[in-house]
Amino acid sequence: MARTQGDRRRRDGDGQQRDREESEFAEKLVNINRVAKVVKGGRRFGFAALVIVGDKKGRVGYGSGKAREVPEAIRKATEQAKRSMIRVPLREGRTLHHDVIGHYGAGRVVFRVAVPGTGIIAGGPVRAIFEALGVHDVVAKSVGTSNPHNMVKAAFAALALSTSPRAVAARRGKKVSEILGRRDATAEARE
Repeated sequence: MARTQGDRRRRDGDGQQRDREESEFAEKLVNINRVAKVVKGGRRFGFAALVIVGDKKGRVGYGSGKAREVPEAIRKATEQAKRSMIRVPLREGRTLHHDVIGHYGAGRVVFRVAVPGTGIIAGGPVRAIFEALGVHDVVAKSVGTSNPHNMVKAAFAALALSTSPRAVAARRGKKVSEILGRRDATAEARE
């Protein structure tokens, strides 16, 4: 069956729409692991990918995918990451509201609030999470394992514990100024 000029245009239009939809998320490939299975004819290789996906506005997710080819493993991991996104409240859109510690297995991560201009002081998978999340100033330290899967899961455990003063005030039935204390309340009154 021969293609017409209109068919090509439709396909190109769909491709552009798909690119725009995917470009709203920042994708970071954290780790690729190659595994070999020994069979009668030799070795069969498989690949496992760990991907972080975020919108740089407070939403981030992670996923892992396994396949015989690297691109297929990355695609599977990206789809899983988009399904498992969480929302993290950010202060002024640049840092966390408070210090937080997360655990997973032998991995432990510590996230500290930082002043403007600090940048992202973190390594490996944790840096990728903050870049995809849209955080600009944070200090992070990973203690224990350097396994990227456990570090990512510990980081997400920590981010799940992060709350905003507004959420705490609503839960406790108070005003935000009462939660933040007198010093922040007087600063808000001046502004």
